[in-house]
Amino acid sequence: MENEFVKTFSESYAMKGGEGPHSYAQNSKVQRVGIEAAKSLIQKAIATKFDTNTNSTYSRKQICIADLGCSTGPNTFIAIQCIIEAIELQYKSKDLTIPDFQVFFNDHISNDFNTLFKNFPSNRNYFASGVPGSFYGRLFPKESINVFHSSASLSWISKVPKEITDRSSAAWNKGRIHYTNAPKEVVDAYANQYQKDMEIFLHARAEELVGNGLMALQIPAANDVTFHSEFYWGKKFELLGTCLVDMAKEGKVEEEKVDTFNLPIFFSPLKDLIKILESNDDFIIEQMETIDAKSHFIPVNAQMFASLHRAALEGVIENHFGDEILDELFDRYTKKVMEIPAMLDMQNLNVVALFVLLRRKV
Repeated sequence: MENEFVKTFSESYAMKGGEGPHSYAQNSKVQRVGIEAAKSLIQKAIATKFDTNTNSTYSRKQICIADLGCSTGPNTFIAIQCIIEAIELQYKSKDLTIPDFQVFFNDHISNDFNTLFKNFPSNRNYFASGVPGSFYGRLFPKESINVFHSSASLSWISKVPKEITDRSSAAWNKGRIHYTNAPKEVVDAYANQYQKDMEIFLHARAEELVGNGLMALQIPAANDVTFHSEFYWGKKFELLGTCLVDMAKEGKVEEEKVDTFNLPIFFSPLKDLIKILESNDDFIIEQMETIDAKSHFIPVNAQMFASLHRAALEGVIENHFGDEILDELFDRYTKKVMEIPAMLDMQNLNVVALFVLLRRKV
């Protein structure tokens, strides 16, 4: 019998740790926009759909919540507090004693949990633990979690599809670091990996949730009317790729290194994402709607723009190229962004966030 604790292979893509100028802690305002935009949706959904009469006697003594892809804060604390307040409303409305809350903060094993723990809110009303590991596989015992939450993390796939770094494959992605403006075979390889990962993710969470347990997800997706070549987020990655190609031409980076580097990020077309969710047999969809976060975005300059991407991508770039190229790479990126003002206009954003509330089938 297969070992219950065997997880699917996943590479580790933690955000930049610490609290320095390029850290995720200092450069996660875009991700916070998504959480703030969905805040009222989460509170209303949890407050009306959370089941205080779960199947597990143990789970009535404490409520276990897990945030998947927590990074180093502070955004994860906003989401968790929002969920806890919504659950408390349920108990108060039924004149029930509010249980203790146990919160699990999950991210890759290379995540900077020390910075996360250091920044815990001083007035938190829950017990807290860190859980290292990929969410593309089991993380918790069966039927142990009441509520899962994840925001902005599910656009990261578990690994780069192997065929796009294989010279003999039709999907070999030479000279690019993403599927933007790539051949159809490259796009399909990313899409297939994404679908497999989502199916594994959903099945693992169904194993870990209590009966009638809830999962609130905010999943970045591409507008269905947007072609891959016109995708705003992809254009940003494409521009970063040109910086690496330039450095390779100047002998500052090995060309082979560039040809074998691809970002493990995929934004599914919205209709395909909905199809994956609707075809899943483990969950009932309680609520699903898109969030337009454009009105919440704050203006950024080229330096801020480059820093927020460095905070997210430095780890995966450093794993492949080493840390020697980072400063020059992002200096070049900053200069290229300055030459394309449209890159800084968030009104060009053709990403939507799909908010979905799922209930585990009993």
